[in-house]
Amino acid sequence: MGVLWKLEPATAAKHRLYQRYLDAWWPILLQTSQRTGYTRPRVTLLDAFAGPGRYEGGEPGSPVFILDRLLHHNAVERMHLSPQRVHLVFIEKDRARYEHLISELAGRFGPLDRLPVRVEVRRGEAGRDSLPLLTELGAWGHPILGIFDSWGSVNVPLEVMQRIACNRSSEVITTFGPNWFSRREELNAEVLDTVFGGRDHWRPAAEEARPDERWRAWLGTYRAALQRAGFGYQLQFQLVPRTGQPLYLVFGTGSDAGLKAMKEAMWKVDDRDGESFRDPRTRGAEAIGQLDLFQAGGALDPELQELVTQRLKLGSATVEALGRWLLTETARWMPTHALRAVRLMREDGSVVVQSAGKLTGKSQVGLPAAADAGSMLRRAPGS
Repeated sequence: MGVLWKLEPATAAKHRLYQRYLDAWWPILLQTSQRTGYTRPRVTLLDAFAGPGRYEGGEPGSPVFILDRLLHHNAVERMHLSPQRVHLVFIEKDRARYEHLISELAGRFGPLDRLPVRVEVRRGEAGRDSLPLLTELGAWGHPILGIFDSWGSVNVPLEVMQRIACNRSSEVITTFGPNWFSRREELNAEVLDTVFGGRDHWRPAAEEARPDERWRAWLGTYRAALQRAGFGYQLQFQLVPRTGQPLYLVFGTGSDAGLKAMKEAMWKVDDRDGESFRDPRTRGAEAIGQLDLFQAGGALDPELQELVTQRLKLGSATVEALGRWLLTETARWMPTHALRAVRLMREDGSVVVQSAGKLTGKSQVGLPAAADAGSMLRRAPGS
């Protein structure tokens, strides 16, 4: 691969997701509280696989659009930007791409040392240099968002994730490229040990016999690794473009606000390229487009129906508890989806409401006692 390369459809969709998420993330962390007047002293964004800053077709790379959207955010006047408060850190290993990135940023924004935020562009390796660089910049003790978007190989030690997870109000996004699950044999066992936290943790995924299930096994294994690292919540999702190969992302956070912001970003990403986000928990359920929560005619999204059924197979739950599970355990569904899902599933007999009276968040919901779970998972919505 040369200095620049073609922007793939899945990458373009992923960039729109990042943009939407950061549009929400910056104000959450940077706006001064009107009630207390408190201003967070420092926020750091780390893009550990920054790339050259541009694609072959002229499209901006992540460092360019991250900086551009921050400087032109509609709430920028309330963020009180300063080089002391906001650090953007871009790491690139390849010398030619590193030099191109510096040129691209300077050409777009002018001298970097005159910007209202601190921009650090370093040549280095994400796994080796992320922690020392964050230490050098005084990032610890303040919110950090680490983006580990390596495309080809996931080789950042779990130690890096653990350190960020232990840092307050911090989050990570890790991307698995489309070929990682077939090419990961190129990584030796010692590298996998550092990424997943030990051989016992990743060996079951390596021994998955079904080729079409290997990506799901590895993705779930990495999600479990982020949980062990200390992230209270971990979202895993598959980004499927209309053309080209899918991408796989895992998001780690410790806050409900982070979960909701990421999911709201997914729903705001338009589907003009035909992409969709799918939950790895489902097998066979086709997710609808991003702009419609429910299908035409009021039928329930099959992915949501399958996920609700999976949760209720573990035992009955209130609508409120089901909504909480959708928030913390599924890729894109929100608590607000639980009530309508239960209402539609009750109409077609997929679930039973065990509490009398009006359906509310406190209503207890379960599966029909004599239901065949397998047939329910195969049932077409509205049938």
